[in-house]
Amino acid sequence: MTQQSSLNRDSDQIAKMKDKATDQFNKVAGQAEDLANRVADQGREAKERVQEVAGNFKGALDRSIREQPMATLAFAGVLGFVLGAIWKS
Repeated sequence: MTQQSSLNRDSDQIAKMKDKATDQFNKVAGQAEDLANRVADQGREAKERVQEVAGNFKGALDRSIREQPMATLAFAGVLGFVLGAIWKS
């Protein structure tokens, strides 16, 4: 076997290894991109749910203030006391 054929064989092996490494890198990059997209989608969904809950809470609070202002005020006072006690402990 000549030195030239040995060099060609080594070059071919190096090229194959490079191609495999490039393919593997592209595969991992694609998986990372898919994961990032899924996380972003879940974040958007969570944001929408939080906004929905906040809207529902605001509506319920407005209705409670309008229909039972004294009970709402008493509840707010109790809630403030409890949160203050928790915060202090």
